[in-house]
Amino acid sequence: MMRTHLCGELRQSHIGERVTVTGWVNRRREHSQHLAFVDLRDHTGLVQCVVDNSVDVRSEYVVKVTGTVTQRPDGTVNDGLETGQIEITEAEVEVLSSAEPPPFPLDDRADEVDEMVRLRYRYLDLRRDRMQRNLRIRSTVNAAMRAAMVDQDFVEVETPMLMPTTPEGAREFVVPSRQQPGSFYALPQSPQLYKQLLMVGGIDRYFQIARCLRDEDLRADRQYEFMQLDMEMSFVDVDDVLAAVEVAVLDAAEAVTGERPEPVPRITWLDAMNRYGTDKPDIRFDMELIELTDVFADTEFKAFSTAEAIKGINATGAAGDWGRNKLDGLTDTAKSFGAKGMVWMKVGQDADGGGLTLDSPVAKFLSDTEQKSLIERTDAQVGDLLLLIADNWHTTCEVLGELRNRLGRPPVSQGPFKYLWVVDFPLFVGVDEATGHPKSGHHPFCHPRPEDIPKLESAPMEVRAWAYDLVLNGWELGSGSIRIHDHALQQRVFGLLGVNEAEADARFGFFLNPFKYGAPPHGGFAVGIERLVAILAGEENIREVIAFPKPQSGLDPMTGAPSEIDGGKLAELGVRVLPQTD
Repeated sequence: MMRTHLCGELRQSHIGERVTVTGWVNRRREHSQHLAFVDLRDHTGLVQCVVDNSVDVRSEYVVKVTGTVTQRPDGTVNDGLETGQIEITEAEVEVLSSAEPPPFPLDDRADEVDEMVRLRYRYLDLRRDRMQRNLRIRSTVNAAMRAAMVDQDFVEVETPMLMPTTPEGAREFVVPSRQQPGSFYALPQSPQLYKQLLMVGGIDRYFQIARCLRDEDLRADRQYEFMQLDMEMSFVDVDDVLAAVEVAVLDAAEAVTGERPEPVPRITWLDAMNRYGTDKPDIRFDMELIELTDVFADTEFKAFSTAEAIKGINATGAAGDWGRNKLDGLTDTAKSFGAKGMVWMKVGQDADGGGLTLDSPVAKFLSDTEQKSLIERTDAQVGDLLLLIADNWHTTCEVLGELRNRLGRPPVSQGPFKYLWVVDFPLFVGVDEATGHPKSGHHPFCHPRPEDIPKLESAPMEVRAWAYDLVLNGWELGSGSIRIHDHALQQRVFGLLGVNEAEADARFGFFLNPFKYGAPPHGGFAVGIERLVAILAGEENIREVIAFPKPQSGLDPMTGAPSEIDGGKLAELGVRVLPQTD
């Protein structure tokens, strides 16, 4: 090795030792006519080196320093630095590589630099403490989850990256075949098909840290490429799958934070929607949705009397923070989420101090009884702000869920970590207007809850799925389900979706035909690694925990990808690029 120690590990216990450290020059400062200070940095931290003033090194030069560890003189100790008690003296410096000045500072000031600049020079951005920390957290998470799965007797199996198109919902990236011109592979959205076939093959318990690709619009929690802890297991029910996943996720959290989270509570999808307005609720804060439909059952206020559902939230103590202009803006926000409108009410006190009042443009349309009942139901106090939505049930829940997050959700970096299982999702979500058939809530291979199977034909929208999501601080970490392994049941579900047996065989035969040879009951799950790591690292965007991510445009400023391909290569692949049209 070129070094005897890492920069950040030197302490007072090393005083008197002759050491060699390597790294990048963080800063050079002249100390006197004869001496200079060089702060040397590697991934573990920074150490001060005392060198001859003639040594010509500059920021980001790569150097090797050999010297003696000594106690810093009185008055020069840096308590803000792990190595602040010591320095390297009698230092000999060897320049391993010179460097041009970097295009932006490689410290916390880089957080203020335009992200496209950071991504263009990502190899420099990665030198910063923030990125070093994030990627090492990611490595810790991967190692902990892999160990947890092995300890639970799961077998790691790698599945293909070139595969046929699948029935999953997202757009696929396709790869042209040179040997079969005009034919294409798809890159995997997930290993779903192969992992289920592994269960047919008797693997029993499978996992891998799998790379998946989806051609979807990019955002804070979504990239074209992402990694997931993918798993499947045979002869299990929902409890077995959730228990196995929980061990891996909590092991990873403990490995990063040093503390093991509490066992993960469960909530049904219906309760999550009624209480939080979303299927991925952030339970770090209160402000739950409050059922008000019965309060206004006999109201004469038209906006309420014609609504299927009325719910509200109480932003406690927030009335003074919201003036009329801001409330008008919040109403517009509610409309942008799909609501017809929003009713706001500020809770005050009457002149004699004997009771509570509601200050709102619509208060005059509500009876005294309705106002009193509303105050009681919402447990309103002076200074509270009440927000009400009246619409169909789904819109009412979703809009209030969005408003709840806008008003109360803490930033990701502000703990604690609150995990939640959401179970019993609907098997079908809505009806396809073109065909009149129900639309699958997850994928067509998701097993209905056994007690709901008799309702498949008579009341399909009431059928619950053996499906489940893991949520952390309002982010969906992953989802899974128990799969259909019975041919007759699968045909019933296909029939409801409008897929006849011939079409099912044409679209899914390569996947379903193996089930005829004996498929065990099985289920699985996938945990999004970037999302888990981002939350554990306190990052709002998963790009900050990926070594080389794509920006929101999808255009890589560092490599220039995607780029045009030479015409000869296209011809060899049997592909022709059509001219773009306006």
